[in-house]
This record gives sequence, C-alpha cells and structure tokens, in this order.
Amino acid sequence: MMLIEYPKNKTKVQRIIQRSGIDYKDILPTVGSILEAVKKGGDKALFECTKKFDNFDLNEKNIRISREEVKRAYKNVSPDVVKSLKYAYRNIKKYHEEQFRRIIKNWSFRTENGVNIEEKIRPIDSIGCYIPGGLASYPSTVLMTCIPAKVSGVKRIVIVSPPPIKDVILVAADICGIDKIYRVGGVQAIGALAYGTNAILNVSKIVGPGNKYVMAAKNLVYGTVDIDMPAGPSEVLIIADNSSNPDFIAADLLAQAEHDTDASCVLVIQSESIIKKVESRIGKQRKTLKRRKILEKSLNKIAFVLARDMKDAIKFANEFAPEHLEIMTKNPEKVADKIENAGTIFLGLYGTVAAGDYSTGANHVLPTSGAARFSSQLSVRDFLKTSSIQKINKGGLGKLRETIGILSDVEGFDAHKKSVEIRFE
Repeated sequence: MMLIEYPKNKTKVQRIIQRSGIDYKDILPTVGSILEAVKKGGDKALFECTKKFDNFDLNEKNIRISREEVKRAYKNVSPDVVKSLKYAYRNIKKYHEEQFRRIIKNWSFRTENGVNIEEKIRPIDSIGCYIPGGLASYPSTVLMTCIPAKVSGVKRIVIVSPPPIKDVILVAADICGIDKIYRVGGVQAIGALAYGTNAILNVSKIVGPGNKYVMAAKNLVYGTVDIDMPAGPSEVLIIADNSSNPDFIAADLLAQAEHDTDASCVLVIQSESIIKKVESRIGKQRKTLKRRKILEKSLNKIAFVLARDMKDAIKFANEFAPEHLEIMTKNPEKVADKIENAGTIFLGLYGTVAAGDYSTGANHVLPTSGAARFSSQLSVRDFLKTSSIQKINKGGLGKLRETIGILSDVEGFDAHKKSVEIRFE
C-alpha cells in the first residue's frame, strides 16, 4: 500500500493515472496463429485446440450443450442460487427495458423542401457472449451480456465457455432463455464466433470478458465482427471524507482487490488519520477472506491519495476515469454532479460495488484502464444499429445541385457531379 500526495507527487500520480491495460505484444503471434487455424480448419481446429489447451475431448456430438444437460444442471444448483439468479435477472431486465424504451425512437426531419431524412433503429442480428471458465464461474456475466441483447431484439444469441462448463452457468443461460451454448473457450472460441464453423455459425458481434488471450483475439477479429470493449484489470476508486466509515472503505477495497493480482484499488481522501484506520481495518478483514494468495499481491498495489481538498479529489477522479467510482462523502450527490469520467458511480455509505456487480440492475460490463473518458457501460445501445433513410425529390435535388457540383469539383470527383447533372438534362 502506498501513500501519494495529490497533486504534489506528480510522478507517482501519473503512474497511477496512466496505469496500463493488458499488454498483448508477446502473445499476438500465438493468438493470430490459433485464429488462422480456426478460420481454415473449422471444427477440426476447435477440437484440436480444446484438447491441447483445456485437455477436453471435444467432438461434433458434445460441442453443444443439450437440453438434458441443462435440466440436470438445475438438480446440481441449490434452490437459493436459482432464486437469487432469478431475482437478479428481474432487476437487470427491468433496467435494460427502461433503457430500451427511452432509446428506441425512430425520427425524421426535413433539411430542405424535397429532402427528407429518417433514422431507423434496428437490432444487430446475432451476438456471441464469451463467459470465462476455469477455476471460477461467472453466472452474473451471463445475465449482464445476454439480457440487454434479448431486450434489444437480437434474434440469435450464442454462449461459448471453456469446458467443463459449470452447472450454474447453464442455469443462468436458461433463465435468460438462451439455448445455444457451446463448450469451447479461449482464442479458438473467438475464432469460431468470428469466422464460423460447421458447429458454430459466425456472429456479428462478440461481447464478454476473458483472459488476455481472449481479449487479444477479440481485438484481432475486430473488423470481421464488432466487439464490446477492450477490458483490462478491474478497478475501484473511492472518494471519502471524515464522515466515511473506515470499515466500509476497507471492505470495498478488499472486494475489488480479490478480483486479480492486477486489480487497481484507490482511495482519495483529505485525512491521514482515516487512511491509517482503513489500513488497520484491511489488515483485520483480510484474515477472514478466502482468496488470500491473490490479496497478498493485489493489496501491495492499493494507493491512498491524499488530496488537499474535495476539489482536488474530484479532479484526480476525473483524471483517473475509474471503472467503478464510490462516493462516500457527506453530500455524495453534490460530488457526483462534478464527475465527468466514470464507468459507474455508487453514492453513499451503502453504495457498494458488489451490489452493482450482481443485482441492482445496471450493467457490470464497464470500461477500464481510463477508457471511461470516452466509453460507457455495456447497454442496449451496444446491440442496436441505425440507418438513415434519405428521400429526395427533383425539387430537393435542385436545391442541393450547386453545392454538390462545387464540392465534387474541389475533390476531383466529376462522376459525382455528372450523376446529379444527368437528372436535369
């Protein structure tokens, strides 16, 4: 844990603000060769890669999860977990339905007499949701990626996840109404979604988190398909004051730090005494937690930023542009009004990131590594596209004729000019 005075310690401040995302340079050749193998070899390459990387014998008969497997999964997942998934599903669906209702508005207007422009909003036809596997399972990611796609009207939603897929993932997918689930993960799964194989049809967009190989693959196939966003290590920034509870602050820093060893956890405050209390509480609380090996490394990277005043605290937060921002101050709404860059903002002593991760309803797929300066949470907008429809009659084209002629001459496109002039000959 380190203490940094803001804006005094400029070098240290910049090092924190300019934290890097994932460095793909060393793995790009490997990732590229796997993608090319899937592009050329299709299912055969999927089976070979899955055996090599996941030690699982994949074939054309077991690549897709059957309905019987989904039914069996319910027997292996406790009723309390199913109930909680359904509760979270309802809140997430409510939020995204309201979002959709406010966004989905086709409109038209006239720029000139005889020139009418209309905008149509339509859903993307197909998406692939990548759900990480391995030692952990992430049913919440199933909900956060599939629900907004469903609400947006996406017709074909595919889930891919490394084998063996946990039963709770299958239950979450079933609650979302998704039946196209494939037990394939890693770079080969991204290749299948981008290029298509006999077993897995290609999609138009890929969403969902993954390890650095998966993220590198998503970046390489961008252009063939769309992707949601590049994702780096998870992060939280907490703005606090003397009214804050040190136990709550410590608990929320630990909650973020347990994600992975590269998690970014920052507290911005104007009181050294509160910092000391938070350090003490972290030391006590960490002893009861399970993910101690990860915490041993990630806690070393926790930064305590000592700001001169709340104005400086807000300035630092906007420069940092966090994935998650918690505002634990006397007047959190007042502070939030001045925040320009954040993936999602939690207000007050009871606004903990964990609530948003699972069940408030807002999406937890968020921009990291400072991308909140120009990017937003995953939403129904990510599954919609717009087309402009331009209706022009002869009178309208006549009003545009001179401008088109002059500008096409400037750019050297005489065929453009001719395509207008021929209509008046």
